[in-house]
Amino acid sequence: MFYKYRVTLEGIKGFYRLYVVSGSNTLYLFHKQLRSDLEFPQDQPILFKALDKENNVVARYALIDVGFKAVDEVSIEDTIKAGVTSFVYFYDVQSKKSVNICFEGVTDEKVARPTVKESKGPLPIEFENGYVAFEDLPEDKKKLPLSDEDSEDDDLDDFDPEEEDEEEIVYDEKE
Repeated sequence: MFYKYRVTLEGIKGFYRLYVVSGSNTLYLFHKQLRSDLEFPQDQPILFKALDKENNVVARYALIDVGFKAVDEVSIEDTIKAGVTSFVYFYDVQSKKSVNICFEGVTDEKVARPTVKESKGPLPIEFENGYVAFEDLPEDKKKLPLSDEDSEDDDLDDFDPEEEDEEEIVYDEKE
């Protein structure tokens, strides 16, 4: 079977990625695709914290077996059977940097490896560097440029349609 998963950042509306994943794909393959697509650091240990629908921890999967098997031994199908509805994917365990991965349902679309089908917002590192999506701005900051209230642009009334373009004549001093 094939499944849809939405990757989000906690508390940020201006970012998501929607993936289609084969049930036979391992968490390791999903991790490698996330790391590649979202440009996560390659030299960091990772962890999938698996949660059920009540947000109780079902398992923790890492590059090494921490009691629930390693990520290369666990398929997406295995997690579905275990009742996992979401993950907190720590792409940098030491710094506690993570994204949320939520199960969205079954799909008829077939893929060989995890594939991004929808995308919104820049890479997660941009949010760490101060990027703020429009959706995440406070209401008083959501004023669009050139709104009627603050139209102070003097250039808008500089155009005169009756004024013709005059050809500029350049004189050569030697003539």
